[in-house]
Parts: sequence; C-alpha cells; structure tokens
Amino acid sequence: MSQVEDVRAAADIVKVVGEYVQLRKAGANMMGLCPFHQEKTPSFAVHPGKQIFHCFGCGAGGDVFKFIMLIDNVTFSEALERLADKVGIRLTQTGPAGNDSRSQERTALYKIHEIAAKFYATQLTGTSEGRAAKAYLLDRGLKDEVIGRFLLGYAPRDGQALTRHLNSLGFSEDLLLKTGLVLRDGAGSHLFDRFRGRVIFPIANESGKVIAFGGRTLGDDQPKYLNSPETPIYTKSRVLYHLDSGGKAIRKQDYAILVEGYMDCIAVDSCGIENVVASCGTSLTDAQIRLLGRYSRRVVVNYDPDSAGMAATERSLNALLEAGFEVKVLALPGGLDPDSFIRKRGEAEYRRLLAEAPGYIDYLTDRAISVHGLKSPQGKLAVANAVLPYLARMPNSILRSEMTGRLAVRAMLDDRLLREELKRAAVERRPEIAGRPTEFKASPAERKLLRAFIEEPEVMDELLPGLVSDGILSGLVTEEIFTRLLEVRNSGETVDIHSFSENLNSEGRQLLHECLLASEDIPSREDAIRFCDALRRRKIERELSALNPAIDAAGKEQDWTRLAALNQNKVFLLKELARIRETLEIGNKTLTK
Repeated sequence: MSQVEDVRAAADIVKVVGEYVQLRKAGANMMGLCPFHQEKTPSFAVHPGKQIFHCFGCGAGGDVFKFIMLIDNVTFSEALERLADKVGIRLTQTGPAGNDSRSQERTALYKIHEIAAKFYATQLTGTSEGRAAKAYLLDRGLKDEVIGRFLLGYAPRDGQALTRHLNSLGFSEDLLLKTGLVLRDGAGSHLFDRFRGRVIFPIANESGKVIAFGGRTLGDDQPKYLNSPETPIYTKSRVLYHLDSGGKAIRKQDYAILVEGYMDCIAVDSCGIENVVASCGTSLTDAQIRLLGRYSRRVVVNYDPDSAGMAATERSLNALLEAGFEVKVLALPGGLDPDSFIRKRGEAEYRRLLAEAPGYIDYLTDRAISVHGLKSPQGKLAVANAVLPYLARMPNSILRSEMTGRLAVRAMLDDRLLREELKRAAVERRPEIAGRPTEFKASPAERKLLRAFIEEPEVMDELLPGLVSDGILSGLVTEEIFTRLLEVRNSGETVDIHSFSENLNSEGRQLLHECLLASEDIPSREDAIRFCDALRRRKIERELSALNPAIDAAGKEQDWTRLAALNQNKVFLLKELARIRETLEIGNKTLTK
C-alpha cells in the first residue's frame, strides 16, 4: 500500500469534515451545510463507507484529500502532508521529484523557525541586552512562566546575530532568504536580520510548529510591530495566534474570545482564560473564520474600543454572521484594550465583564444610542435604522422576534411599526453604524489613489498610514484593500499583487485589477495628495451632514451644553473643509462625485 493510501485509510473523512462542518446522520450518509457555498438547507453529504463527499447544491465533491485541498486552498501535496501530520504518519516521499523537493524545503523552513525561536528565547534570558527586554515584559505584568510558555524572545540590535547563527549551522543562503527572517542589503553583498532590537512573539500553526514571528520595538522605532512576510509555510490570512494552545480550551468551553494582538492574547491567557485567539490584524479573513469554526461556532469579539477597533469589530461581525456564528461583543470601558484593562482593573473585573458580554444586537443598539440619543424622534429612528439590517439577517425567527421586541423597548418605538420596518429591511444592505454611510462603488479618487499606492510604494508609505489612522477610509468599499496594503507595508514587505489579490474577496480582486489595468497615466505624488484631500473633504462633508440634524434636535430639546459642543465641532469642521478646498484644483472637484 502506498503512503497516499496509508493516509487515506487512516484519515476518516467523517472526522476530518466534522472539524469544519456540523454533520448529522441521514440514512447511510452524514449531512450538513456546505462549506463551499452559502445555503440554508443542508445539501452537503458525506458517505462514511465510501469515504467521499458531495454537495448537491454546488457540485463540489471528492475524497478526503480533495476536501482539504478545497477547504484550505492547498495543493494535493500540501493536503497529503497536513493529513499525514494529523494521523501521525511520517512521509518519506510526497510524490514526484518536484513535490518531494518542495516538501524537503518546507521541512527545512520549519526547522529554521524552530531554531530561530530557541535563539531568540535564549537572547531574552541569557544576555544583558535581552534582560533589558525581559524587564519590559515583566513591567507589562508577564511572569517568567508565561514568558517561557509563549516562548517569547528578543532579537539583538546587532543586525547579523541570527544570520551568523544560522550560517554556522550550515543552512544555505537561498533557504535563509526564503524564511523572510534574513534579508539582503541594497548592494546585494551582505545578509542581515529582519528583526533587530525587538521583543519576539513566535507564531505557530495548529500543530504547534513555529512558522513566523512578530516583533515589537522597545523604543520609538517604526513600525511598532513588524511581522514575518508570507512564506511557503506561512500565510497570514490563514493563521490565528495561540490557536495551537487555545484550540482545546475553545472546544471544551464551546466559545472563543477573539482579540487583536499578541499582548492582548497573552494577557487574557495569563488570567487562566485559555480559549482566546488573536487575529493579529484588523481584518478577520474568511480563512480564519473557517479555521475558528472547526473548534466552535460561538465567539466573543474583544477588539480595542478605539475607532479603528470598533470599525474592525463591525467588519468581523458582518463576516462572522455571514458564516453562521453566534456572536457577542465585549467592549471594555475606559477606552482600554484587553492587555491594559487587565493590568489596570484586574483579572476578576475582566472575567465579570466577559461573563456579561452582550449579544451583538445589544452591542449595536448601545453604540447607536450613544451616537444618536433617544431624546428626539430622529434619534430613535436612527437607532432603529442602525440595527434593523442586522436583525433582518438573523436566521432564527424566534430569536429575531425576541430581539426586535427588545429593540422596540430600548429605542422607545412602537413594536408593531418596528416589525413592519423589519420586513422591509434589505438583508443585503450594509448597516450604518455611528452615522457611517453605506458605500457601494469606489469613487474615482479611491481608484486612482489605489493605483498610485500600488505603483509607487514610497507614496503609499508617506500617505496611507495617515488615511487609516484618521479614519478617512472608514465605510468605503476600498477600506479593506487599503488596510491590508498597510499591513503588508508594516511588515516590511513589498506588495506582491498575485499573493495579495488572492487574499481579497472577488469584488476586491476585480476592483484591484480594474485599477491596475486602467489606461490612464500613473498618478504622481502630487495627484495622490489631491486624491487624499478629496477623500478628507468627502468625510468632512458627511460629518457635517450628520451634524446638522443633531444641532437642530439639541436646539429643540434646549440641551444647551450639547448644542454648544456640536456648534464648536461644526465650526472646526467648516474651517478644515475650507482649508482642504483651497488646496484642491477646480478640475479635481468631480473626483468624489
């Protein structure tokens, strides 16, 4: 029997598929919702005897290898390796010479990352420079046991420490470059370390193998966080930090806590709450959601409560709900992220708030009320309009009815009228939260700016961080593309269009390709600045439009304190709008129309 047949016989397709799909027995088959297309009635069948699957809805089908290839978007050789690792079979050859060569390369890359992780850990505890970094971690509330368990390390400021160490072990230059841990200088004559003078966070796959690293600066160096680039063993969009350790607890507790960054994840785990993972970025991907769904379909989203974190929460809500997850949201008070909150308020208070985390409808209602208020009919209507699209997409009619009644009470609206509005709410409509408008098409300014950034990385590095941090892109259809571009640049990598576009949805890929294939000349830096100003003007005009009704309502309610604050904000926005308009040429006035 060949190795392929050995693995096929050992990897029961029902168990493998069951990690991704909730299956129920139906005669001789197991049935569930197809993971390859959206459906409400199960049409996905698995035959335990024949060890095959087939979807009667979309036509996908095959054996256990085909399932892994489709669900994880990998080649046959990679599917074979993953299944062999799962069932404990050691492969001696993965196929033809080319495949075998790639397998050997991946094995070597795993080995280098394992060695690098131990090297960084030794530098943290065994050198004077590293002990200063360890003091930083101790000051952040981490104990020695936690530092050791997460294999935290330190990359020396010496730009060739890891390179020399790996060279001494006989690894080839070509292999070292493929790890992304080692770079070549501009002259092409020397190799140097990617991570220098940073605390190191090893990133592992589900099996616990180190596949990448994140590094945090100890000073004011930029970027604050630097990540490994994508490699043959690391695709960022398919990895969740701490899933290798937290997966068992997630299954046992039947829910996951989703946080943003490494330190947030470590802080929560340090409280003894192990069912936590980090998306390590503001864009939760479909692949990460599928991965998480293998452990539980229940999630508490605990992103940072700042504007960027709330926008990330909204994006994650949409994606998780579309995938059929049960979602709660924990928005910590005081504007604190999980790490800061636990250090300042303590483990017990975090546990209390976690236990009381509201469902996503209550969270969205709270947000909308805080923005619009309930003192005027317009405010009540705005609250309802913010939440109704989410209610309309709720799959469970009983729960939907209950939550609609709760919204009617919270927003002080007539229950019958609200239910009539719910029937008219379009499921496809993107909800408007905190006064953010729904955008369906990318404006000319967005398209041209996207092309300018792709073609001219220096311009992107200069202008994109400000657009993201100022919330200029919030609510635009290009927001996810620009945000992911910034993540790639912050990792120190150039943007590879092929791999970058593969991680976008179909609409994003189409938009990106349309921009890159446009017949116009590549926009200059000066053009890009004008496009940025056009988007800033657009944001201010939206804010002013939302501000006027609020000013009128405050006046009618004789809420003078609120009225004064709103008018002061309006004056500031009008001054900023006038400044931007002065910088825009008359010919650019149509850019955002």
